Amino acid sequence: MTHPAPLTLFNSLTRETAPFVPIDPDLVRLYSCGPTVYHFAHLGNLRAYIFTDTLRRTLNWKGYAVNHVINITDVGHLTSDADAGDDKMEAAAAAAGRDIWEIAAFYTAAFKADLAALAILPPTLWSVATDHVQDMIAFARTVEDHGAAYRIEGGLYFDTTRVPDYGQLAGARVDEGVARIDPVAGKRNPADFALWRASPVGEQRQMEWTSPWGPGAPGWHLECSVMSLKYLGRQFDIHTGGIDHREIHHVNEIAQNQAFTCSSATGANVWMHNNFLVDRGAKMSKSKGGFATLASLIDRGIPPLAYRMLCLSSHYRSELEFSGENLGAALTRLKRIVAGVALLRTKADTGQWQRALAESGDSRGASTRYQRDLVEAGLDAPARALLARFDAAIAADLMTPQALPVLEEAIAAKTIPAEQRLRLVASMDLVLGLGLLTLDRRALSIRPADATLDDDAVERMLADRDAARAARDFAASDAIRDSLATAGIDVMDGDAARWEWRPRFET
Repeated sequence: MTHPAPLTLFNSLTRETAPFVPIDPDLVRLYSCGPTVYHFAHLGNLRAYIFTDTLRRTLNWKGYAVNHVINITDVGHLTSDADAGDDKMEAAAAAAGRDIWEIAAFYTAAFKADLAALAILPPTLWSVATDHVQDMIAFARTVEDHGAAYRIEGGLYFDTTRVPDYGQLAGARVDEGVARIDPVAGKRNPADFALWRASPVGEQRQMEWTSPWGPGAPGWHLECSVMSLKYLGRQFDIHTGGIDHREIHHVNEIAQNQAFTCSSATGANVWMHNNFLVDRGAKMSKSKGGFATLASLIDRGIPPLAYRMLCLSSHYRSELEFSGENLGAALTRLKRIVAGVALLRTKADTGQWQRALAESGDSRGASTRYQRDLVEAGLDAPARALLARFDAAIAADLMTPQALPVLEEAIAAKTIPAEQRLRLVASMDLVLGLGLLTLDRRALSIRPADATLDDDAVERMLADRDAARAARDFAASDAIRDSLATAGIDVMDGDAARWEWRPRFET
């Protein structure tokens, strides 16, 4: 493998950055907390999956195959992340007056479509919570048998005093998390949480199963422990999620894992969390009609990859401020990169290697080793020096803000032959996931949902403008240009694309 800079990752459990050493040298086992499918994913939620995708692509690029599991929460997640309130799925179904299984299927499909639009690789396995309820019951019974759970009227609750170092992942913040948890009659300790929530007497949920603790549904924290250990083993490599999960959800996962295995094993060796998407200007507020979802970006004519670029421009552990200005800058930067790659394609003989690259691939990414060997073959010393700098940046806990300028430098490095520069782009993009070898500039111009003109009408107006300019009727030419501008279209004289939709970044 070329330029094997040691991969270091920040572990939220130890609060240290350390070299990553997989349990199995040939296969990394990775688990990511998935969505609760009661609504469309928020842009802040989607940042977690861009981060995880970058991690997975980096592991592949560094030579590891990856067994990646993402769960779908279609039961058990309460309206409060602090183990309180109603089940989000039940609440959504009741509010919509719809069947809860239909709600789950619709929003699961919508979530997967969002990931595809952001060029996020699908996991090796989608693990659906309701397919594993019997596994959860068996897991909870074992925890109870080990003396770490107790029964109350509300169901089966985990006794957090029965595991050592409870809350280590959250650190001092565990007390703040406990303060958010509503009291439940019969709980022994404020931090105790539900393994099984019994249905109230006289009520029946849409999603309900029989259990030793009465009819009801599993607790939210339980499902990730059950599915991660089932598919990845009692101790696996990496567990990812948003930083909000670090305070309660992942703390409780670890406690369950330790009680189940009667050991200090936390489930994952490395726990990784991306930071928040910060909304200082209320740009993402659904109540104000803001940029709440990926669909809301598309409706404004903003391509999804602009949001991926925005996320890559910031380190995953840093807060990322969401604003129209930042999103616009990310789109402009992406367009500049795409234009540079398009120019390289006109100068380079990609030949067989690009066709072979397009045809290769597998679900765990083992073929990335072949892809790197393919595209990096024959690189001279200057090109390899750039690749080494990119490798050093991405190996330093996924430092994408430092890796992106190396990509831009590679595109512009005129002392390096065009084909070698294109090969550098191909290798680096295996990590960045922007699809730069095939991405067309026109794909970065999306027609806004409220556009008043279709593409054929725009082309006719441009043809009329060309005719007016040829006749030196500049007043008519300017009037057509102004009409197009009013409709949200920028005319680009001297550019091969000729025109594009103007994305709206304001709310």
